[in-house]
Amino acid sequence: MTVRLVLGLLFTVAALAVAGRRVWWLSRLIRTGQPAPGRLDRVPARLRAEVAEVFGQRKLLTWSVPGVAHFLTFWGFIVLTLTIIEAWGGLFDRDFHIPGIGRWPAVGFVEDLFAVGVLVGIVTFAILRIRQAPARRQRESRFYGSHTRAAWVILGMIALVVITLLIYRGAQINTGVFPFGDSPWAFASWTVAKVLHPLGADANDVIETVFLLANVAVILAFLVIVTYSKHLHIALAPVNVGAKRVPDGLGPLLPVTDTTGTAIDFADAENLDEDQVFGRGKVEDFTWKGMLDFATCTECGRCQSQCPAWNTGKPLSPKLVIMDLRDHLFAKAPYLLAQGGDGSGAGGSGAGGSGAAGSASGPGGAGGAAATGIDEGGPEASEVGAAHGGVPESGFGRVPQPGAAQAERPLVGTAEEGGVIDPDVLWSCTTCGACVEQCPVDIEHVDHIVDMRRYQVLVESAFPSEAGVMLRNIENKGNPWGLNDSAREEWTADLDFEVRRVEPGEPIPADVDYLFWVGCAGALEDRSKKTTRAFAELLHAAGVEFAILGAGETCTGDPARRLGNEFLFQMQAMQNVETLNSIGATKIVATCPHCFNTLANEYPQNGGNYEVVHHTQLLGRLVEEGRLTPVKPIDQLVTYHDPCYLGRHNKVYTPPREVLSTVPGLRQQEMHRCKERGFCCGAGGARMWMEEKIGKRINVERVDEALSLDPDVVSTACPYCMVMLSDAVTAKKQSGEAREDVEVLDVAQILRRSLAVPDPVAD
Repeated sequence: MTVRLVLGLLFTVAALAVAGRRVWWLSRLIRTGQPAPGRLDRVPARLRAEVAEVFGQRKLLTWSVPGVAHFLTFWGFIVLTLTIIEAWGGLFDRDFHIPGIGRWPAVGFVEDLFAVGVLVGIVTFAILRIRQAPARRQRESRFYGSHTRAAWVILGMIALVVITLLIYRGAQINTGVFPFGDSPWAFASWTVAKVLHPLGADANDVIETVFLLANVAVILAFLVIVTYSKHLHIALAPVNVGAKRVPDGLGPLLPVTDTTGTAIDFADAENLDEDQVFGRGKVEDFTWKGMLDFATCTECGRCQSQCPAWNTGKPLSPKLVIMDLRDHLFAKAPYLLAQGGDGSGAGGSGAGGSGAAGSASGPGGAGGAAATGIDEGGPEASEVGAAHGGVPESGFGRVPQPGAAQAERPLVGTAEEGGVIDPDVLWSCTTCGACVEQCPVDIEHVDHIVDMRRYQVLVESAFPSEAGVMLRNIENKGNPWGLNDSAREEWTADLDFEVRRVEPGEPIPADVDYLFWVGCAGALEDRSKKTTRAFAELLHAAGVEFAILGAGETCTGDPARRLGNEFLFQMQAMQNVETLNSIGATKIVATCPHCFNTLANEYPQNGGNYEVVHHTQLLGRLVEEGRLTPVKPIDQLVTYHDPCYLGRHNKVYTPPREVLSTVPGLRQQEMHRCKERGFCCGAGGARMWMEEKIGKRINVERVDEALSLDPDVVSTACPYCMVMLSDAVTAKKQSGEAREDVEVLDVAQILRRSLAVPDPVAD
């Protein structure tokens, strides 16, 4: 007893010292980040998120097989906490049992059940990793670029925890010190005991001591390895989930803030600090929540597997972006901690001698050592940039050495410049939010990408040249196409009813139910004008009083903000909020999800608070109330494409489908990637106004998926999507890959075709 007690305590003290030093270093490093206000408010919502996502494993279970495997492993560790208590108690007293419940056979059964469940989960993970091996599947593997060796080490460690546990428990049964007696309720331990019984009492006594110590040692080794590996998420995930943004959907982009976390008012430019940084130009410019995101990444690749840019051959992998930022953060840590007057601590010399920071042999150092603390060198590594298996899409490996080179390299830059994030990576993002939606630990990829764009646009003036035309058009003409304001009302021509207009500064009439925000595309783009007209006709037929601003409307600023020009966005927002407030607007309907999202979610940051609905939501209500009745059968097959800014960003999935379901004869068939897993059209993130020069065009990829169903109509509810999908379908028709009669229509257009109203409802 004395030997195993001494050894067990020595193991414990040593492991806690090493792991504790690393945890302290990590906490200091993350606390060097900029302020992130509002991350600890709305406590009830955060507690619900913890219950649903951490304990309920909600996001993980959306992928059935790996989700169930992770559920078993997670809850196995929760339940097996009891066995850890029993193991440490066994160091002091061979007859130890947990007071109260420690001798209940049911407890032994549950412990063994989850021990077996963990083994099942580990075997499942091993099979998945073999099937998804990046060495064979390359970019098609979601583990491409992940630290696969570290993952295998962790899987092995978890398996050893359970195996040593069952062996010493089996020996305990044979030596008569098992807390639950010789009851077969602890079925796995009882089975092992039957195997060990023929060895005799003395042998079982030795086995019990050896494997108890082995179990303690493996658990402690696992603890240390976790603090130095990507499996740090075991501890950080609950913290990150608790600190996430908690809107219903992905929510608005956060404003540019100063060093106190206060939103910057660009209209008050004279009072801005001359050293104020706009966006993220260095890794230390990120908030503590951003740094927590980097450290929490599990490298599971779910974000990568759903990213439209990655799936069309572009270099952007949301996973690799976060990994590159994390590795760069860790490698630059000595400088960041030194700035706080504390650069000589655990992080200053590499966090325990082999951690991520100043050590050339540690994570981020030479020789292929990754920021996880697990050596990733070997046949998968390249000579130039061994981090992340040497994959070319990873920018960190361009300058893997810590020290001055790491501190001086640009955050965003080309391979020649040694940039951590390549410009092609940064500008490939459509801000569709698929990465954020899929991430099981709530990393906010889009926020970080847009923040880096902001620095490039506002400070460096480094962005795709074609996007500059769009910015100038918005600034000078109030729309991305550069057309005159007078063109905003041309869509009303030839309607058989008058469209009411409200002049800025004049109160909106009391009998007007909704202000119809037409949007730039809806007013100026030919294909989108048809949607605008169809929706206006539907409103008129339903007896809904509406009015427009006409020439008084200007761009919401959404494309400018997604590109990174927060200054121009604020100018547009201030102008529109002033106009809307001057007419007393309260209820707004928009056909463009981008306008809808900006008006509803982002204008409150600028003093504009309105009740905003999307046109499919309003149409759904009107049909439900019987004010619109689809009568004419439409014998066609339709597949609906979810706009990202309507679906993932605002959780509006049902209304468009419900409207389509009311049309007689219309048959609906979903694409494989739909709703939460919907695939982007390629227009978001200001990509509508940038050339797509790398890989396959995203809109073509989406249309290929739609045409595989042989539909008559590809439907959507967004003018951006309408343009992108129409362009791709037209190209497919020209190449003979699509039927000539395939149409791309908005939900409102389909409903209008089916509507039978002899005479429009009188005003």
